[in-house]
Amino acid sequence: MRADPRGARFAVLQETAEALLEELAQRYVVDRRESKELLAPADALVRMERLMPRTPAAAPLAVAFTETPGVALRLGRWWVETLPGCACEVCDEDPAQLADLLRLQASALVEGGLWERVRRGVGGSWYESRLIGRGINARREGPLTRADAREARRSGFAAAVQWAPWPPRPHPEGDTP
Repeated sequence: MRADPRGARFAVLQETAEALLEELAQRYVVDRRESKELLAPADALVRMERLMPRTPAAAPLAVAFTETPGVALRLGRWWVETLPGCACEVCDEDPAQLADLLRLQASALVEGGLWERVRRGVGGSWYESRLIGRGINARREGPLTRADAREARRSGFAAAVQWAPWPPRPHPEGDTP
């Protein structure tokens, strides 16, 4: 499979993510933080933008800007969506559809549609996440290390946690939402 060397067709994902971050930061009571981070031990540093609602009951959103160019969207504690999933020409992912998916998932999060929890089993612990909103009803799960499972349970994830909607910014008098 040959990858698009410039990844030019996926540049719209980063443009969409930039616009989405700006829009959400203006509409909701959040703190915005930017840093350089490793997505994985063997990866290069990437720019990471985080929106942290000022209420602890609401889940954070983070966007990593990857070299493809693409994005890795993180919602709450465990929900991660890497866009594109594959940048090769054979897979031929549609950048416009991926941009819509980015917005759809972020919208479900800010509306309070993310549920997360830790489950224990014979073979160890794993996380479960559900994202529910207009146009989306998805579920993910994966294994956790013992240390991650212990820390998550201490943080209140032993029972299902439904993250709260993001608090909207108040509108000045006379303005309409």
